[in-house]
Amino acid sequence: MKRNFLTTGMPPILGGVVLFCLSMLMVSVAEADENLTSDTEIESGYARPETGSSETPGPELSNWHYGAYLDVGYALDSNNPENGLWRSKSTTFKLGEPKVNMAMGYVRKETSPQSRWGMAFGLQAGVDVDGLVPAPPPAANEPVADADLYRHFSDANLSYLVPLGNGLKVTGGLIKGYPAYESYHAIENPNYTRGYLTDFVPYFLVGAKAAYPVNDRLDLTFFAVTGYNYLANPNDQPSYGLQLVWEASSDITFTQNLYYGPDQKDTALEFWRFFSDSILEWKRGPFLLAASFDVGTETQADQVGTPQNNWMSGALWAGWQFGEPWSVALRPEFYWDPDGLLTGSIQFIQAYTATLKYEFSPFPFNTMQATLEYRFDNSTGSGGGFYEGPDNRLVPDQHLVLIAFMWSFGK
Repeated sequence: MKRNFLTTGMPPILGGVVLFCLSMLMVSVAEADENLTSDTEIESGYARPETGSSETPGPELSNWHYGAYLDVGYALDSNNPENGLWRSKSTTFKLGEPKVNMAMGYVRKETSPQSRWGMAFGLQAGVDVDGLVPAPPPAANEPVADADLYRHFSDANLSYLVPLGNGLKVTGGLIKGYPAYESYHAIENPNYTRGYLTDFVPYFLVGAKAAYPVNDRLDLTFFAVTGYNYLANPNDQPSYGLQLVWEASSDITFTQNLYYGPDQKDTALEFWRFFSDSILEWKRGPFLLAASFDVGTETQADQVGTPQNNWMSGALWAGWQFGEPWSVALRPEFYWDPDGLLTGSIQFIQAYTATLKYEFSPFPFNTMQATLEYRFDNSTGSGGGFYEGPDNRLVPDQHLVLIAFMWSFGK
């Protein structure tokens, strides 16, 4: 039987989050000191804080953050397809005219030993949000009722810092997805467009997570969530995840993400999905090198012979910030979907991306980025290809030039 807690439970959950937020805000304003300090949300260089994040210490009110984010882009496609769509892509997938790819606003309260309760609430819209709603096949991708409404929430969760050891932070509700190097927000990434390996992992999850800093170099986070696609609803069973982040040195960070759970109507263990994402990053001064490798497998319960479907992807990033405002980044990548389970088509995709960014902060708490990007995509296989021309026929190659402007405000 399908669970329907999303359709019946989400409105009171979101209402409770908003009321909790307002209550804590009023208490904080009444009790906190008036002299507060804040940092800008997006730092220079290749430090990649979460959009709207801040690590400024201070009284209780400084745990509260609010802000907004805007991403406007234009993509020129050499194929000039009539439908204006970038095939096998869930972000920045509309071509040929200026588009608001993301508009987001949020309010967030961080946890601390002095104020252990936290929350996050945000709303979003744009092309990237349109791509969040899954579509069958497979049948497990059938979206829940009101998925078009729920996709507009970027955050809706409560958190609590448990006084256990180094501090166990428990968060429940709508949370950010974890198995990817790149962020959902383009301003935080070396390149403007996200890679295929990022577009086919969860950007958001519904459930709970428990994060624990084992020591200064090792962080562990455990997840119990409703499934791989948070806006689909194939069964009643939870899925599980693990994230390990190890700072091997001041320059090198290794991240291992794992996902394991049932994402079909048949929840027998033999049909559970397994996914692994491994990331290695090196950063020193203005230079960045990173690599990511993903592999997944799932046996199909609703197909004759219950075949095992597999997929694999990988990417490399190289970045250099020259001068204070300018940076350049390169990314070769591949995505192999031999059974068409993730992309919807049997194909092997390779892509090469070069990005030039100019970043500046004309006002306090504001960061702006202007981006010029070129990329070449190639898709082969029985279901491969990109749209071209007035009849949207499929061709193996695609050349794109993208211009984008991004603005982030946070305090």
